Amino acid sequence: MRAAACRQFGAPLLIEDLRLDPPRTGEVKIAVRACAICHSDIHFADGAWGGTLPAVYGHEAAGVVEKIGPDVRRVRPGDRVVVSLLRSCGRCFFCKRDESHLCEGEFPADREPRLHTRDGEAVTQAMHTGAFAEEVVVDESQVVVVPPSLPYELASLLGCSVITGLGAVLDRAQVPEGSSVVVIGAGGVGLSSIQGAVLSGAEPIVAVDIVAAKRAAATRFGATHAVDPASDDVTAEIRALTGGRGADYVFVTVGRVDAIEHGLTYVRRGGTVVVVGMPAAGETFGVVAVDLVHDDVRILGSKMGSTRLEVAIPRIVELYESGRLKLDELITGRFRLEEINEAIAASRDGDTLRNVIVFDTE
Repeated sequence: MRAAACRQFGAPLLIEDLRLDPPRTGEVKIAVRACAICHSDIHFADGAWGGTLPAVYGHEAAGVVEKIGPDVRRVRPGDRVVVSLLRSCGRCFFCKRDESHLCEGEFPADREPRLHTRDGEAVTQAMHTGAFAEEVVVDESQVVVVPPSLPYELASLLGCSVITGLGAVLDRAQVPEGSSVVVIGAGGVGLSSIQGAVLSGAEPIVAVDIVAAKRAAATRFGATHAVDPASDDVTAEIRALTGGRGADYVFVTVGRVDAIEHGLTYVRRGGTVVVVGMPAAGETFGVVAVDLVHDDVRILGSKMGSTRLEVAIPRIVELYESGRLKLDELITGRFRLEEINEAIAASRDGDTLRNVIVFDTE
């Protein structure tokens, strides 16, 4: 097995360096065919949320089921699947309340890692996945079957960015038709939120991004307006489009606390700010408490779009196949696993939407 590992994405660990244990009860082994590069992988590898090394990153993947452990019921060998970091035990407080994205259950792989070096040292599967690799072993709740008609590279996008951005609008905020929407950040997650706003019947839909190429992409994905925060008075622009009040909904899809603070200036009284991007651990943002109360503003967190994988992914596939959702246009570049360093460097570039690591299918 080849895998790209470690904090700085140096030389990949090779097959002679790693051992992947076979799937055990409730687990599946996936031959990875594509893994998109999420900025969360980069932030995690940079130490934004701590973690243990050595580690294999990558959590937005698709592949084919090779083996299943005892008691697996959802998939069988040969199934084409999306792989996500989301796990659900089905028994904890949150799972029983239909909030499986917040599952607090403990899984066997948490106690006994499935990935080791040849010398027996445990290797972290970051975000419970570790999909910058040819193979992964994950809990069966982390995979959902998709049709063979969906290319692996497109299916990989469903593991995180699309369900996160789309779910924040459709499921977490449940934006009503006719609402005004602002989306801060027009990367893979932000463009998915814009598409969610289009599906909701929102008007206007304003994208805010400092990168010209991403503003242009936002309009192709359905934004009615695109604003440059470096040169425009964003608050004034938004108020001009919303009768002087501000937006009904603001989605902050970048992991920066200053973006949350800006979002609070874009929203109207009685409006909602939805925080979708993940800031670094320990970072805080400021809010004028009396304004929050007086203006009746809601601030919502949205983890992975408050998504239930088994519901969200089939919905996304149907939307794509019916021509109502763009996926192909999200991919900026395709790279081999041995080109992981170049792929990561390109993903840091502001013009990139989603780069995808692709594998041979033989």
